[in-house]
Amino acid sequence: MPCGRISNACAREDPVHFTPESEYGPYWSITKFNDIVKVDTNHHVFSSDYKFGGIGIQGGTQQNFDPLPMFIAMDPPKHDIQRKAVSPAVAPAALAEMAPQIRERAAGILDALPIGEEFDWVDLVSKELTAMTLATLFDAPQEDRRKITYWSDVVTAIPMPGGLVETLEQKMEIFTEYNAYFTELWNRKVNAPPHADMISM
Repeated sequence: MPCGRISNACAREDPVHFTPESEYGPYWSITKFNDIVKVDTNHHVFSSDYKFGGIGIQGGTQQNFDPLPMFIAMDPPKHDIQRKAVSPAVAPAALAEMAPQIRERAAGILDALPIGEEFDWVDLVSKELTAMTLATLFDAPQEDRRKITYWSDVVTAIPMPGGLVETLEQKMEIFTEYNAYFTELWNRKVNAPPHADMISM
């Protein structure tokens, strides 16, 4: 059975699976919890640092530019320092406070789904609820929520013809766009009273 997509059978029969060919090149799939934890906590062997390939599936390729710093593409101790700064925004108490709002939004999204016709669950449900929540965590306007998920996708996109971004130059243009957006959010908050959003933290 091919394990390009994660399944229970893959986890049972081929928990560490090598895919020699894909549109992204060869890659490994790790499908069992304990193995995932082992990989995720051994940054000396399995680095997330962009200098060693970063978090994209094309890991191992050399970058010919320095991307904007982001803690998801750092290893400890720098990663831990960055993560600690924003952890209170997603701590259990903060999430419990957000839970009624998230439930209300989820219900609204589900109630608005078309009946009796096909639709894209990822776009209308998964991405929409994620985008709403991210905008709340950043204290950004809800009308900008899809920009945030788009920029997040661009960060890990591999430039290729027909892809989300086609060239490195296009990717860097979009980097500049979202850097300007978040710099403006930052400047708005830097002298404002403390607030429980990620940028303020």
